[in-house]
Amino acid sequence: MPPDQRIVVYPPDAEGGRHVRVDGEILGRALGPRDLLEFLRRAGLDPDDVRLDDPLLIEWRGGGPAVWSPDTGEE
Repeated sequence: MPPDQRIVVYPPDAEGGRHVRVDGEILGRALGPRDLLEFLRRAGLDPDDVRLDDPLLIEWRGGGPAVWSPDTGEE
């Protein structure tokens, strides 16, 4: 993936899912890190090389990679 592409993970919705956008296109709704890694794989990234806490790669909105619940911040 070229470095100018932007990955954005949006805040959890009422069910804990987070929309994932890459380079302006919504790829889907991730229910956890496994789903997110699958979306990134489909976008051309190698999941083994992805660090979910890398701020240069992923912009997390509404909490970081450990937040998958809208109220408690738990996975």
